[in-house]
Amino acid sequence: MSALRRHWTPTAAAFLVLALAGLVGTWTFNVFAIVQMRDFLGDLVSSGPAVSSITVDLLVVAVAGSIFVIVEGRRLGMRFVWLYVVLSGVTAFAFTFPLFLAMRQRRITALAAEGPARLS
Repeated sequence: MSALRRHWTPTAAAFLVLALAGLVGTWTFNVFAIVQMRDFLGDLVSSGPAVSSITVDLLVVAVAGSIFVIVEGRRLGMRFVWLYVVLSGVTAFAFTFPLFLAMRQRRITALAAEGPARLS
């Protein structure tokens, strides 16, 4: 098996596809906001209760997911796991979280190949 395809399970590939969809989907609208010179944060909190509800919902999920990324990444011995959290502020959590899940799946597959004792 080639080095590039090693550890890419169907689950890891699915998470990678979701990461790319999250990046393209969020940045399409981010570019619109930049081109239209919109107040991004102001629009999030002042466009009505429904938008504010979704904003709070996603913010809580992003914080919980960030904690999971750090804890799980450390448990599995993944390097630079903090970078996923930092990049989520620059790109989107809809990109970095599925990307982390893809890399996590690859790490689990690699550890399993080393032996079952490595996963505990």
